Amino acid sequence: MGEKKSFALRIDAESMKAIEKWAADEFRSVNGQIEWMLHRSLKEAGRLKKADEGGTKDQK
Repeated sequence: MGEKKSFALRIDAESMKAIEKWAADEFRSVNGQIEWMLHRSLKEAGRLKKADEGGTKDQK
């Protein structure tokens, strides 16, 4: 995946609770869960360059 960049994310409370629960169920941090969700969505949409496809662990 390469260099990581930080940014602020505003999210509604209901979505955050759902992400926190999902992250706990998958033994990931909330940050790790959001990264995984974004990577999976980008991959499914065909928006990743070929070199980036193996960058994040697709654990489950």
